[in-house]
Amino acid sequence: MEEKKSTGYDPTLYSEEAKRKRFIRVAERRMNRLLNDLRLLGNTSNKSLYSYERSDVDKIFGEIEKKVTEVNSKFNSGKQSKPFRFE
Repeated sequence: MEEKKSTGYDPTLYSEEAKRKRFIRVAERRMNRLLNDLRLLGNTSNKSLYSYERSDVDKIFGEIEKKVTEVNSKFNSGKQSKPFRFE
C-alpha cells in the first residue's frame, strides 16, 4: 500500500471559524496568565517583604502602560519591542 505524503498544509486550519476559535483559545490563556502575573507583581508592594522606591514603581507602570499601547497598536501593525530592564 502506498503511503500518502503530507505537505503540512491543512486548509481547514485557515478557515475564519478555525482562526476565530484559535484566537479565543490562545487569547484567553494568555490573558489569564497576564492577569495572574499582574496579581503576583502586586504582591511585591508588601513593604514588610520588599524594599522599593517610588521611581521603581513609576518605571514598572510606565513600562506596562507603554507595552499596553504597543500591543494595542500591533493589532493594526507588526512592530516588535525591546525587553524590560531597570537599568
